[in-house]
Amino acid sequence: MNAPCILWLTIISFVILLISELMPLGVNRLLACYKTSWTDPLQYLRLFTHVLPHSSLAHFSGNFLLILALGPLVEEKYGSSRMLLMILITALITGLINIFFSPNTAVIGASGLVFMLILLASFVNVRAGAIPVTVILVAVLYIGQEIVTGLTTKDTISQLSHVIGGLCGTAFGIIFHKKA
Repeated sequence: MNAPCILWLTIISFVILLISELMPLGVNRLLACYKTSWTDPLQYLRLFTHVLPHSSLAHFSGNFLLILALGPLVEEKYGSSRMLLMILITALITGLINIFFSPNTAVIGASGLVFMLILLASFVNVRAGAIPVTVILVAVLYIGQEIVTGLTTKDTISQLSHVIGGLCGTAFGIIFHKKA
């Protein structure tokens, strides 16, 4: 397996999708990130698990086509342990920001991870001491588009998660590029 972390993320998310489609037992609600109480142990678990469930096959496919396209490239560059760390940190940050800034909204899906990978993949071929124009353009286009969409559109998509994921990817690219 060339990208075990990405493959396991995909498999686990797909199994959760199957369970939620075949036996609607509230799996998505159980794993979604939303504000409950800090005394609720599941509150802490949900800060990480919200990236696993998806609302539909289309939602899953939209996220995982990009994750499967970009993830192996990034995981091979930075390693599986760093990939897992970046996934967990991005999930945690997007979960916390959702709780603090959108406490009445439940978030599910891996789109924050998609945007993390998009920005992080831009750093794969960066040479030491230089940031190519393509990295800057990807950051401006993807993050800028999500900010504009978030300000002008009312839908069920968390543009905030996209922006946070992109910012995490940029930070990881800067931090880990020197160490890779």
